[in-house]
Amino acid sequence: MKIGFIGLGNMGEGMSSNILKKHDDKVFVYDLLKEKVELMAEKGAVPCHSASEVAENADIIITMLPRSEHVKSIYDEILPKVGVGKICVDMSTIDPGVSMEIAERVKETGAKFADCPVLKSKLMAIAGKLGIYAGCDEETFKILEPILYYMGENVMRIGENGAGITMKICQNALTHEIQNAVNETLTLANICGIETEQFIKAISIGGAQNYYLESKADALINNDFTCQFPVIYAEKDLSICKRLSESHNFPMPGIDVSLKALKKTIDMGYGLEDNCACILAVRDGFV
Repeated sequence: MKIGFIGLGNMGEGMSSNILKKHDDKVFVYDLLKEKVELMAEKGAVPCHSASEVAENADIIITMLPRSEHVKSIYDEILPKVGVGKICVDMSTIDPGVSMEIAERVKETGAKFADCPVLKSKLMAIAGKLGIYAGCDEETFKILEPILYYMGENVMRIGENGAGITMKICQNALTHEIQNAVNETLTLANICGIETEQFIKAISIGGAQNYYLESKADALINNDFTCQFPVIYAEKDLSICKRLSESHNFPMPGIDVSLKALKKTIDMGYGLEDNCACILAVRDGFV
């Protein structure tokens, strides 16, 4: 079964590299940046000059792109090459409504579609230890599951098309609400004379312990905002959640607060730093 991978960026490079290491058939790759394609070709991938060339040659076509508009544009290009016997898998984090629109267009060709967004960071993508949510029918999931495990260590089918991306949006929203709570309480503790390292240790033995603080402990202690997942992408994901909640007439004030911190961080010039840099906006009082 031949695999195609479109989008070799922040997460896609590590994800496609793991497919190459573990898959026993051809892997076709494409990215707008020629050097990204050349790098994967050195690892054994078949380089392609366009997304449609990937779709023409692959049985399973994976897309991993930054935003809804990028995914829509790629599917506009590849749909003429998609049909019965092929499976399209979008692993991007995009608006659920856009994902559902693409799913319907793919299924009209006779192909199958799955939304399979990923969790965690660039380092986890490189290590093949991502979390992955799947939105597709059970038959399609059985085909995709071993391939998804090339890239992740935890793979869950959430439900039909749209369920995977919706769960990812909710997961990201919760993560950043936790992040903002960590930033506010940590900053208050610092103001009151408690050092960051002591704060982290104290939280670890109480009911407020959480993965975000544990995974970002060194970064927060050292003010090291080396990028694993940039602020601009975090702001994009939370904006998707805000639009989703508004479409259901369900206000989420916690999202508004978290978004305010992320937008302020971008305004401060830290948009391409790791998303934990938003503590700088909290320290600055959101002003």
